[in-house]
Amino acid sequence: MFAVDPAGKEHNLQFAVENDWIMDFQSFYSASPSRLYIEAVEPSVVLQIQHDDLLYLYINYHKFDRVFRIIIEQKYIDFQNRVLQNISTAAEERYVGFMRQYPQLMNRLPNTQIASYLGITPEFLSKIRKKLATQP
Repeated sequence: MFAVDPAGKEHNLQFAVENDWIMDFQSFYSASPSRLYIEAVEPSVVLQIQHDDLLYLYINYHKFDRVFRIIIEQKYIDFQNRVLQNISTAAEERYVGFMRQYPQLMNRLPNTQIASYLGITPEFLSKIRKKLATQP
C-alpha cells in the first residue's frame, strides 16, 4: 500500500505477504475516496467486501467481529512500531528490522519499494546492503 505525493514520488506504507490482509481503514470507514493505492506485485487473490456487508457480519456473526478486531488491533500495533522505528532508529537498523519482519520479501521486491518503505533512497539502501554483506 502506498501514497503518491504531489511531486509524483511513491511512499510505501505497508506490505502484505501470503495470507495477510491490507486495507485503507480511513477510506473504508469514512466511505470516502482513498488517497492510497494498493497494488499486487505478484499474482494474487483479492477479496473485497462492502462496508455494510462487513457491518452485517459483525452484528450477526460475532466470530467475525472478534477476528476482524484482532486483525485490526495487530495491524495498529504493527503501524505504531513502524512509526516509532522510523523516528527513532538509523536507516541500517530499519533495514535490519525490515529483513526480520519480511524475510520472504527481500528478493521479491525491487530496491525502490524497500527503500521507499524505509524512507531512504535506493542508492543508500545499496550502501547499507553492501556494508552488511561485508561484515563478519
